[in-house]
Amino acid sequence: MPIIKEIQSNHADMTTWRKHIHQHPETAYLEVETAAFVKQKLTEFGVPFHYGLGKTGVVGIIKGKQKGDKAIGLRADMDALPMQELNTFEHRSVNQGCMHACGHDGHTTMLLGAAKYLASTKNFKGTVYLIFQPAEESNAGAKAMIDDGLFDKFPMDEVYAVHNWPGTKLGSFKIKAGPVLAANDRFEIIVKGKGCHAALPETGTDPIVIGSQIVVALQSIVSRNVSPIQSAVLSVTMFNGGSAYNVVPDTVTLCGTVRTLDVDVRLLILKRIKEIAESFATSMGATATFRHIPGYPVTRNHLEQTKFALQAAEKIVGKENILSDFPVVSMGSEDFAFMLEKKAGCYVFIGNDNSGEASPCMLHNPYYDFNDKILPIGSSYFVALAEQQLPLT
Repeated sequence: MPIIKEIQSNHADMTTWRKHIHQHPETAYLEVETAAFVKQKLTEFGVPFHYGLGKTGVVGIIKGKQKGDKAIGLRADMDALPMQELNTFEHRSVNQGCMHACGHDGHTTMLLGAAKYLASTKNFKGTVYLIFQPAEESNAGAKAMIDDGLFDKFPMDEVYAVHNWPGTKLGSFKIKAGPVLAANDRFEIIVKGKGCHAALPETGTDPIVIGSQIVVALQSIVSRNVSPIQSAVLSVTMFNGGSAYNVVPDTVTLCGTVRTLDVDVRLLILKRIKEIAESFATSMGATATFRHIPGYPVTRNHLEQTKFALQAAEKIVGKENILSDFPVVSMGSEDFAFMLEKKAGCYVFIGNDNSGEASPCMLHNPYYDFNDKILPIGSSYFVALAEQQLPLT
């Protein structure tokens, strides 16, 4: 089964849908217009839906030609990022400070394309649930939908998702079992010293100097406490303090992120951050307060469902376009991990490389744009999964 010809014939319409979504981006839990567009299309396709899980989530329901107890979920994320788009093409964002810089406009469109085909053919036995999810970008929309009863109201056996990946051959797939993206934890350190006049530093305890030394010391955790054969990232991304050129402040605040693939490594790093911050501050007459903000778990694909995903992708693009020999795709994170903790499933990556065309850049870049050439490939993959996992008898 190459790209499904009916989906290929719908490519122009899908491109129009994708550009409309790109032009009207909405951030976490504000995807009202995007959800309305999804509901409009599902209604046109004759697909009943439920709205409101995770505030703005939409779940479409397609029953196959034959009744069956088995059901699968196909998921696409809908939210955009809070960043200013710098592209100048006609479908650039009309919402200031908001941009589809991660391709969720394309993911939503691919699932809509699959929905149109599946609703017209119903060549499967059982139920396909179409999960249009809000708030993937750091706001755990997947968890919100689960907490609102996603898997209780719509019981499914397996769940699958796709993400585009720039820098990978157009239309190829990256698929492997086990961890493919990292867990994500955030931390905050508040260093409290004693403010003073900048010309009289001996009368105070400078939290900026102390905080700076903490930042440097934290870099030793991954290089000296974590085994070289294990992956981890620790980045301090914010350093805030002070309000005047001639005043040493009382406090500074450091914030950052930790990315890991192993639970023990994760716990070790968080423990060492706290110890280093507190000990450095104490040794210099200050105090440090550490706060851990849990993020997303590791995105870990299930072995059997990864085999199913490989089979479906091979039907569409051929075995020669499947990449499976890689450690992880990225130390980035993904809230689909919450769904994979509850249900067996697989999260795959489809090559989005524009090869010198418009916006040949990585995700979360102000010049990024989704490559519309892969829309029918992703839609066909979703359909192949549904028909493969829910075969007619």
